[in-house]
Amino acid sequence: MEQKFYEEIKRILSEARHKVYQTANFAMVEAYWNIGRSIVEQQDGEDRSEYGSGLIKELSKQMTKDFGKGFTSTNLKYMRQFYLTFPNSHALRGELSWTHYRSLMKVENENARLFYLEEAIKSNWSTRQLERQINSFFYERLLSSQNKEKVTDEIKMLEPAKLPEDIIRDPYILEFLGLNSNDDFYESDLEQALITHLQKFLLELGRGFSFVARQKRITFDGRHFRIDLVFYNYILKCFVLIDLKIGDLTHQDLGQMQMYVHYYEREMMNEGDNPPIGIVLCADRSESIVKYTLPENETQIFASKYKLYLPSEEELLQELKKEYDVLEASREEE
Repeated sequence: MEQKFYEEIKRILSEARHKVYQTANFAMVEAYWNIGRSIVEQQDGEDRSEYGSGLIKELSKQMTKDFGKGFTSTNLKYMRQFYLTFPNSHALRGELSWTHYRSLMKVENENARLFYLEEAIKSNWSTRQLERQINSFFYERLLSSQNKEKVTDEIKMLEPAKLPEDIIRDPYILEFLGLNSNDDFYESDLEQALITHLQKFLLELGRGFSFVARQKRITFDGRHFRIDLVFYNYILKCFVLIDLKIGDLTHQDLGQMQMYVHYYEREMMNEGDNPPIGIVLCADRSESIVKYTLPENETQIFASKYKLYLPSEEELLQELKKEYDVLEASREEE
């Protein structure tokens, strides 16, 4: 088979895929803009009143029932803000995703916002590239720079470019289409096996653990994170969050778990709950590490109680090592 022939077939399929992704993406962006417009028109300037707040809350409840995830009160407020920030529908572009627009809405300077919008389209920026450019004041730097080409090109080395597949894997798109995220996007075989073993181990431990979620997605400013395992301990009356890292444990990993703990403390705790606990596990052949992230203002009494009902570092390390050795042995036999 000639390479030229195959390249033509590859081009045809790639272009067709891109059209499908772009169509789904634009339909979502357009729908959210229209939802935002409808909310603004229905509120009729009363968004700060009890009526305005109640409207979004009731709308969220009904939409979640009929359409699934993605329609929380917070997201509906983003849709409302989307319309207010871009009242002209000509600003809706198929090249930009909902996450792009979420980032653009944070730019207060209208000239800068429109510049980022047009530049993201022209340069085919990924959402990560756009976010970095905004956070690094690319607009202001470009205006004051003598070497504009160098400033413009640096993003190509700092962040990966956008791929067509990124759109269809975007959790926002999957929620809009009523589809579930595929965990295979986020877990390697080794990680999945270790997480499965940990999940079983904690449930069999008999210390009050109740399973809540696996690969639990939370979103901050348009960026998606996944917590490997979430449990609720009904003896301690708190959530227990667990993240597994393959390879060296970094301070960023610990900081990320702290962010998860704060999120659950502010958004997920129910009345009577104690603050959540985070556990970061690092597993490799040479060394395994366990780090606990307790609430900032935790008292010694509760810290002691946690130690009583949570597995010890030694127990977790032993289970990690046991499963890791089994997996490595089975791989060597293959």
